[in-house]
Amino acid sequence: MTAQHVTEFPTAGSAQTTLTTTTTTTTRAGDPEHWTLHPDRALPADPVTRPLAREIYAATKDLPIVSMHGHVDAQVLDENPLFGDPTELLIIPDHYLVRMIVSQGTSPDGVAHMGGAPLDPASPITPRTDHRAIWRTFCENWHLFRGTPTRYWMEHELVEVFGVHQRPSAETADAIYDHLSEVLTTDAYRPRALFDRFNIEVLATTDSASSDLAHHASLAAQGWGDKVVPTFRPDPLLHLDHAGWAADIAALGAASGIDVVSYATFLAALRQRRQAFIAAGARATDHGHLLADTTPLSDAEASRIFDLALGGAPVDAVAAQAFSGHMLFQMAAMSAEDGLVMQLHPGVLRNHDRAMLGTFGADKGYDVPVAVEYTRALRPLLEAFGHHPGFRIIVFTIDETVYSRELAPMAGVYPAMKLGAPWWFLDSPDGMRRFRDTATETAGFYNTTGFVDDTRAFASIPARHDLSRRIDAGYLARLVAEHRLDLDEAVETAVDLAYNLPLAAYAPRALSTPGSEPHVDH
Repeated sequence: MTAQHVTEFPTAGSAQTTLTTTTTTTTRAGDPEHWTLHPDRALPADPVTRPLAREIYAATKDLPIVSMHGHVDAQVLDENPLFGDPTELLIIPDHYLVRMIVSQGTSPDGVAHMGGAPLDPASPITPRTDHRAIWRTFCENWHLFRGTPTRYWMEHELVEVFGVHQRPSAETADAIYDHLSEVLTTDAYRPRALFDRFNIEVLATTDSASSDLAHHASLAAQGWGDKVVPTFRPDPLLHLDHAGWAADIAALGAASGIDVVSYATFLAALRQRRQAFIAAGARATDHGHLLADTTPLSDAEASRIFDLALGGAPVDAVAAQAFSGHMLFQMAAMSAEDGLVMQLHPGVLRNHDRAMLGTFGADKGYDVPVAVEYTRALRPLLEAFGHHPGFRIIVFTIDETVYSRELAPMAGVYPAMKLGAPWWFLDSPDGMRRFRDTATETAGFYNTTGFVDDTRAFASIPARHDLSRRIDAGYLARLVAEHRLDLDEAVETAVDLAYNLPLAAYAPRALSTPGSEPHVDH
């Protein structure tokens, strides 16, 4: 049912302002009335800033998407298959969905593995393979996502992308599943068709250092080389206590053609792989360490620790952490040489439940934030490269207590450093607002790099970018309403945040000098 609610607000200069809002509700399956989304969702509620926000958002809502940090598999876009069933597309890759349902007591075998055999053959858990049953579990638990960004993203996907007009519930689960299954058999819902429909200009994947980049080469041969670019992610190689480290080193040697028998050959192999990524169109590296430490070791000490690990000797946690911090410094040095943008996002204790990791694998929602210190940790790196004309670093965090105290002050003075968007658990309406409130007054808008969606869930990309553009429109509208910005400045800033800044932040070095950034006028 649809109802109008009229509320009167007093405003300066007039007796009152009348605000009319429309809400739409959906009842049972088969109801002729459709579930729709409010056009002003996530915009400010008050009647002074909402019209301003609408005007600002209108300038950005149709801009191309620049998705420079994410986890969509290049193979999907290269082979362009049909996506499969709704569970495979919308539930399997989205650990936000899984973790919420599991948190309410649903057995992990019902949602966490999503089919197939357990990774651990000795596991007593038999993963559920009935994807329709998994979908029903999700729909039955739709109420759990109220107030979360997951709710916003998923309802945008269902309504705007897939034309679903019934709110998920136990009663509507099968009808929605059938509708989605039908549309997913059509060419209009293949990956490349959606890529174009979503108006994605460039999408960066995240790839292991030893990846052969074959799918990127195939995409480039088909004219997609500028649309889908790889990102160099060497994390497992830089952590000597990583369970699969020896195998990863062997893979690095095979991919680079360099026999990794020493610390020196290790660095040479990493340099070779970085060049291979650059040749494939890479713009950036990606580093997800637990801590932000960048203290360099002497070559002798780094060699000693590396040789211990290479020889199979146990490396204690202190030495392993020292080596990983040293390698972040080395990655910065290499970025200063080759121009790849360095992305750093520490502060997540991965795979908090080790039994879940052994049974179901990584990326099932058991990653938990920890506090991170940045001021002293990044000092060695920034002292060495913070003013280097060829070096660029983008720092993300999910410890939002450090925005105003540490990250914004550093980004506000070091030319090489920029602040990344609110990420992961902070990728939410209020998280984005808090980011603007705490970072802008020190770092400004132009020491930030625009939004990144950081998602494996391909169909959620436009929803996530849309939410970011709405929140920025609301923030800028408040500055206009408070006479801290003129409206034309707010519109220009919104366009820069949505499009120009991410393009400039990740531009190949030859294009990243001041004044050479691609620019969209509003």
